[in-house]
Amino acid sequence: MSQPHTAAPGTGRVFPLPLHRFPWWVLVLAISGGLVAARIAGSEIYLQTLRFLGSGIVVTLYLTVASYGLALVIGLVAGLMRVSGSPWLRTPAILYIEVVRGVPLLVLLLYIAFVLTPWLADATQMRFWRDNVVRAVLGLGIGYGAYLAEVYRAGIEAIPRGQVEAALSLGMSNGQAMRYVVLPQAIRIILPPLGNDFVALLKDSSLASVISVTELTYSGNLNVARTFRSFETYNMVALLYLMMTLAGSAGVRLLERATGRGR
Repeated sequence: MSQPHTAAPGTGRVFPLPLHRFPWWVLVLAISGGLVAARIAGSEIYLQTLRFLGSGIVVTLYLTVASYGLALVIGLVAGLMRVSGSPWLRTPAILYIEVVRGVPLLVLLLYIAFVLTPWLADATQMRFWRDNVVRAVLGLGIGYGAYLAEVYRAGIEAIPRGQVEAALSLGMSNGQAMRYVVLPQAIRIILPPLGNDFVALLKDSSLASVISVTELTYSGNLNVARTFRSFETYNMVALLYLMMTLAGSAGVRLLERATGRGR
């Protein structure tokens, strides 16, 4: 005698989701991930490659977090200047955003690494500017800062003007209204796109390999030059990037649910 199926509470269905809404890609990805993990665990070549790339993973994560932190600060300052009523503040912000967004990120990185920071090093006599990681963080931070400035601007302009006028009528200054009324609501709105830009920056951190930063891609190139095993090396490099970006995307989805729960 067959056992009766147990329906999901309140739905009358065996599964909590209709079959056409089930995330089948997650199932395919999980099965593929299991097969790949079993293949790696049984291969000494893949294990040696993974051990060699370990330090590159650390540098990639450091580069991503440091660059994104710098981009958040630059983007916030440029975004506030962008929405300012003063042309003396708004004009430099628009100039920065349009110029940086009009140049490919790779070209911007090369310009900062081989033009701007050498000039700063000569002008200030500080060897700090000759560090490749510093150059990469500066290039990625300035590049992404322009995009984040537009994200901040969109979030600030999404707040109804009436709320600012109400804050001013209560005796707040423009700065206080921005700090206590507008920004807390705007940041809640822009958290999902900020998360997406973090994932994008994680992938674009591979551009730092062109200025000899020993992040994951550069470490992969070194391993190929050392072992001549390009197939296994770039399989592992691609897999590691995929794992990091999937983890980041999952974090963004959780953030979207958390920020949308109270609306």
